[in-house]
Amino acid sequence: MLFARPKTLKNNGVLGMNKRNIDFIARYNPRKFYKRVDDKLTTKQLALANDIAVPALIGTVTQQHDIAHIPEMVNNRTGFVIKPSQGAGGKGILVITKVENGRYFKTNGNEVTPSEIDRHVSNILSGLFSLGGKPDVAIIEGLIQFDPVFDGYSFEGVPDIRLIVFKGFPVMGMLRLSTAASDGKANLHQGAVGVGLDIATGKGLHAVQFDRPIERHPDTNRLLTDIQVPHWDTLLHTASQAYEMCELGYLGTDMVLDKELGPLLLELNARPGLAIQIANGQGILPRLLHVEQMKNKKMSVEERVAYAKVHFSNHSA
Repeated sequence: MLFARPKTLKNNGVLGMNKRNIDFIARYNPRKFYKRVDDKLTTKQLALANDIAVPALIGTVTQQHDIAHIPEMVNNRTGFVIKPSQGAGGKGILVITKVENGRYFKTNGNEVTPSEIDRHVSNILSGLFSLGGKPDVAIIEGLIQFDPVFDGYSFEGVPDIRLIVFKGFPVMGMLRLSTAASDGKANLHQGAVGVGLDIATGKGLHAVQFDRPIERHPDTNRLLTDIQVPHWDTLLHTASQAYEMCELGYLGTDMVLDKELGPLLLELNARPGLAIQIANGQGILPRLLHVEQMKNKKMSVEERVAYAKVHFSNHSA
């Protein structure tokens, strides 16, 4: 369906980039609120103020001379994550999964020296990974404890759940699974697998890698449509609540499942990509138009989630 001619794509309800930018992002996302999602530290602070669970904040580095304090910040931690506050596309994220006698190791077992960590943080501060190359802040977060429900479905990295939320309604979902090709990152452009999820149930429906349909994970050979995401209602509620928190009408919410803490909000995106349609094997446009036609009917988070489960399930679409 998604390699067809433009007219066929339109007939199948596929949302293109120009239409997304003009009819949804420009119309429903006031620019004055972009900082709430483009700056991950601001997002984290907003989430905490709204009782939305997020990965633990260990600390921040805002000046070059503060880099020397990183070893004491992560002392007694079994692992940690360093990320740019204003990074995009997964760039600049360093994940340390093992700390041993002052030595740091990545998921694949490779050692990262203290000087390499210092250089990485220095690059973050100088804006190497930020939107527009602006000076940035390095965030140091607690390591997410991968929920064992995804064992065998993801290669090394932590899977995440992307939900597109329109005017507070979760309209389409996808699970992103890391692969050897994506270097353990849940980034579709780098080769992660995208699994479309039924909004009603969180069940896997259809999967793609590099925009092409696949049935099994390329590294583990697990059947991808067997996936059933747990805590599904909580994930839907968190995504719907994020709309009220950031006041952006067209929003991507990225969440992870921690085996002890449950669903955690990782970040928000004011310009979510369109590959979620390929992962679902369906266009998102009919669902967006459905919400538009509701004419701003006032509904609670619970009511919006219940409505979405009935009207935006892939089986009812």
